[in-house]
Amino acid sequence: MVGSEHLWPGRFPERLHISTRQYARLVRNWVKSIGLDPTSYGTHSMRRTKVAHIYRKTGNLRAVQLLLGHTKMDSTVRYLGVELDDALAISESVEI
Repeated sequence: MVGSEHLWPGRFPERLHISTRQYARLVRNWVKSIGLDPTSYGTHSMRRTKVAHIYRKTGNLRAVQLLLGHTKMDSTVRYLGVELDDALAISESVEI
């Protein structure tokens, strides 16, 4: 991809990318196609799962904060469901 190209461009010239609703439909159809319950999976749960895995693997809250676009670390901590003392200890151990 180059510059402002979109991962999933829209079908019509006036739309540069697909809508969030269309993306949700695609995810639902993908989940159904592999035999999983579409009510258990969605775009938001996939977003949360990805960063939770990154956090567990690296312990790097700052990286997760940046990926999520959070401005406050405590928002990221709440989002992940991490205890504040653990989060601060890990955060302090990571040099940036």
